[in-house]
Parts: sequence; structure tokens; C-alpha cells
Amino acid sequence: MGNLVVRKAYRIALMCMFVVCLWPAMALAVAGDEATHESDHLEDALELPEVHVHGLPLNKDQQLGPVPKATPWPAVPPALDGKELDDWMKARMMVSKEAKVTVVVLEPAKHRELTIAGMAALRQWTFDPQLKGDEPIDGELTVRIHFRSR
Repeated sequence: MGNLVVRKAYRIALMCMFVVCLWPAMALAVAGDEATHESDHLEDALELPEVHVHGLPLNKDQQLGPVPKATPWPAVPPALDGKELDDWMKARMMVSKEAKVTVVVLEPAKHRELTIAGMAALRQWTFDPQLKGDEPIDGELTVRIHFRSR
């Protein structure tokens, strides 16, 4: 029985210490420090005018194009190695819903060797197809490769 009294006294002492430790925090609380509620933020809300966006539909369930998985870059051909280069080429990559890639040169580089090296590299690129929702669809993207060395 004496042991039970000691345990109860110990619990009461712990609770008193807990209350004494929290007392300063409760005493210093000021009106308005309570937890905020959604109704407190109604005055902060701004209503914006209607906005119109023209161009591609940007729905959350629609990708804008195929997603590249591997994009190896072309190497400078040995015939042009060590020469100063500032050339570029532009190509269109069409990616089918089965992720098969077709490359078409839109603007070749001035140096034929660079166009060939660029095409060889672009044919090695791999993609996940464009999605509309969860459905794969045919997609395309345009790539510009800049060859520059000094």
C-alpha cells in the first residue's frame, strides 16, 4: 500500500511540473495567436479577371510531346577534327505511338559531314511516346544541333 501512495505522488508531481513548464507559454499567449482557420484567410483572397490562353491545350492529362529517354550527341567527324566550327542543323523527329522514331532534316549544316554525324546520332535517340491521358499518341519535336569548336 505504501508503494501505491508513492506512485500516485510521483504522478502528481510529474503533472505539476508539466503544468508549471507550460504556464509561461500560456500566460504570454495573446488574442489572435490561436490556430488559424480557413475563414481567417478569406480577406487575403484575390479575385483575378478571366484570362484567355491561346495555343496548345495545356491539360494536366496531356503531354506536350514525346519524352526523351536517351539522347546521345554527335561526334565531330575526323575530317573536321581540329578545325574551327560554328555550324548548326535542324531536324524534325516524329515519334509514333509505338515509340518508333523517324528523323527528317529540315535545315542541313553547311558541312555535309556534320549533317551525316547529326543524323547518325539522332537515329540513336529513344523516346516514350506522347500521351493524351493514358493513351499513347503520335507526336513530334524539332531539334536544333549547334556544332561549335575553336
